[in-house]
Amino acid sequence: MFYANFHASRKILIGMILFVIMDLEKAIMKRFLRKLVNLNIWGGRHTELRNLQKSLPDHLRGSKEAKKAVKELANMELIIIKPSTGELHVSLNSHKQQEIYKFLSEDDSRG
Repeated sequence: MFYANFHASRKILIGMILFVIMDLEKAIMKRFLRKLVNLNIWGGRHTELRNLQKSLPDHLRGSKEAKKAVKELANMELIIIKPSTGELHVSLNSHKQQEIYKFLSEDDSRG
C-alpha cells in the first residue's frame, strides 16, 4: 500500500515540477517578447541576445530555461535570430505581429 501511494505521490510531484518549469519558460518567453516590443525591435532592427537576457534575474540569465524559451520563440517564428558581428542578434517577426500580441495577452488575467 505504501509503495503504491509513494509512486502516486511521486507522479503528482513530477507533474507539478514540470508545470512550474513550463510556466517559467512561458514567463521568460513573454518577458523577452515584451522587451522587444517595448524597444520597438521589429524586422530589420535587431539587438544582441545578451541584451534580452538582461531583462531576467541574474540566476536565470543563460539558464537552460532561458535558452529553451529563445529556441521555442524561434520555432514559433515569433522572433528572428541572425548572427551578426560574431554575436546572435534577435528581432520580432513583423509578419507575426498579431500572434505576438495574442501570445502576450493570453493568461494575463491570472496575475
